[in-house]
Amino acid sequence: MLDSKRTKIYYKVFLIFVVYVLVDLLTYALNPNSVAWKDYWTQPAWDIFERVATGFAQSWAIIEGSTWIAKVLDKYIGWSGFPTLRYLIQIVLVVIFAGITMFAIDLYYVLMYGNEKLTAEQDLHLWQYFVVSIIVSIFVSTVSTGYGFLRHWQASIMEATQLKVEAMELKETAMQAELQSLKLQLDPHFMFNNFSTLSDLIHVAPKEASLFLDNLSRVYRYMVLNLKKDLVPLKDELQLLSAFSYLIDIRHGKNVQIQMDIPEAFQQLHIPPISLQLLVENAIKHNRATSASPLRINISVDASRSSVVVVNNMQPIPYPLESSKLGLENIRNRYRLLSDRLPEIFHNDEIFKVTLPLLN
Repeated sequence: MLDSKRTKIYYKVFLIFVVYVLVDLLTYALNPNSVAWKDYWTQPAWDIFERVATGFAQSWAIIEGSTWIAKVLDKYIGWSGFPTLRYLIQIVLVVIFAGITMFAIDLYYVLMYGNEKLTAEQDLHLWQYFVVSIIVSIFVSTVSTGYGFLRHWQASIMEATQLKVEAMELKETAMQAELQSLKLQLDPHFMFNNFSTLSDLIHVAPKEASLFLDNLSRVYRYMVLNLKKDLVPLKDELQLLSAFSYLIDIRHGKNVQIQMDIPEAFQQLHIPPISLQLLVENAIKHNRATSASPLRINISVDASRSSVVVVNNMQPIPYPLESSKLGLENIRNRYRLLSDRLPEIFHNDEIFKVTLPLLN
């Protein structure tokens, strides 16, 4: 903290020196033959010291005054609304302040040495010095304002960036929370359908019920392990579906026929976990499946769109049970959170088709 204050002091002293030199150099360049310069080094040491001291005092006043005017105007007239008006008002105030500073220095000399009569050449030099001081004051004010504006712009950019980062973090947190909530919906959806079948099998076929329970535990183990993931390889989903098909065979026999034709090249791509199982479950839930009219579920790949396609023939049950709508909605919502590619659903009187994008 102390080093920071010391640095600011050194920086301000340096600026005062620069402004002092700049005013003298410009005044000299404007009229190098002025009597003020010819007699400069022949003056008494006190006069030279006094002249340098008042010059530094004026430079300090120019810097402090320009900075103070800019700060005051920032409170009442911002740059966003009327930048041109703001700049003109600032310039006018800086010119007035520079004039007051020059008047104060002139008053000092009058009080110290009386109101001496100046020659025309001396009077011209004073006016030139005054004009140069005004120009330098405007320059300092402009540079100071520009620096302040740049710092404000940088701060705004950093603040906007920080807010954007925080918003993205909050969005990511919300997405993860929503995604986790959607995943948890799978458990009751899966267990409701299969425990219902298991309950029926226990009474009519205890041995098959035991075998069904063994395979059900394998499938459920996969669910427990993979529900923690947002995406899984399609290969893993197909392995799950192969095990799940055994459960379907026990539940429906040849009334439900599942055919899978997935080239190995696509099996390393990803989909949300349990998606294929949900689609198969939905097809069985909403369609009749008999030996005379079996339900055929075909799972294939649309290579041109890098998607997996699940199609079943439409055989709606006459009196459908009330749907919880967790299956398709769950898949659609998970894709919405994970990708800009969303599932597509098509159906008519003959088929029901769901296209799931394969993700990297």
